[in-house]
Amino acid sequence: MMNWTTKNLKDQTGKTILITGANTGLGYETALELAKKNALVLLAGRNIDKINQAILNIKSECPSAKLEAGIVDLTDLQSVKTFAESILEKHHRLDVLINNAGVMFPPASKTKDGFELQFGVNFIAHFALTALLFEVISKTKDSRVVTLSSIAHKNGKIDFENLKLEKPYDKFREYGQSKVADLIFSIELQRRLKGVGSSTISVGAHPGISKTELLRTDNPAMIQEFPHMSANQGAFSSLFAATEPLEGGSYVGPDGEGEMTGFPASAYISEYAKDQWIGKKLWEYAESELNLGFLAGS
Repeated sequence: MMNWTTKNLKDQTGKTILITGANTGLGYETALELAKKNALVLLAGRNIDKINQAILNIKSECPSAKLEAGIVDLTDLQSVKTFAESILEKHHRLDVLINNAGVMFPPASKTKDGFELQFGVNFIAHFALTALLFEVISKTKDSRVVTLSSIAHKNGKIDFENLKLEKPYDKFREYGQSKVADLIFSIELQRRLKGVGSSTISVGAHPGISKTELLRTDNPAMIQEFPHMSANQGAFSSLFAATEPLEGGSYVGPDGEGEMTGFPASAYISEYAKDQWIGKKLWEYAESELNLGFLAGS
């Protein structure tokens, strides 16, 4: 099988692509490569200075890049709503939404709206953002939503009694829960899109183990203990998922041992993540908590 790299990335002229967490790591590398291929890239992050610096860095490599800064704090659902409204005002198409931003192993903490931080940022905020932008996504022909999960989804289970730190904090368990939630969301979104005959598709991706700032909250030295890739190669899965012809419901990850490193290929999905009853329950939980529905009852 061909080892897909950014050399295989097709021209993206005319496409508008939004990436959360685009100022650093995987999000930055994804934005950079898509900008090089002529997409209009909307870089979303919570710190305007860091987003502006990322834009300057991309422009230095690619002076013709079409870039736009977006400010959103994924720990605050009001910020997500305000951000989505600003996108809907400015843009009449959104070809790809890449739900990329994430937190990993923070100290026990909650979002402004009371969710355990990893679950709240990695899943809840991206569910909300996708719902709020669905109006423009769904009217863009052949659009897609790419949601990032993780190898850690394999051990993840949703404990509906522990989404707001009701139980003693376990950073590994809570991270796995947030990442299996992302994959369940990606699959359930595709079920509902298919149910209404939409041309939009939902796909998942994971970066294997990539050297990014994600571990800065915990143990930066830990990354050296595992086989790992550069952030740029880690972004290959997202780029492949965002641009290549794929069936809705696909899940893309590195093809090496344990899916830790390698080149984009079809990735393993746990039986738990495929469970339709859990998918429906998680979707309805998010809708209820957020008072925000889309593709309801599909």
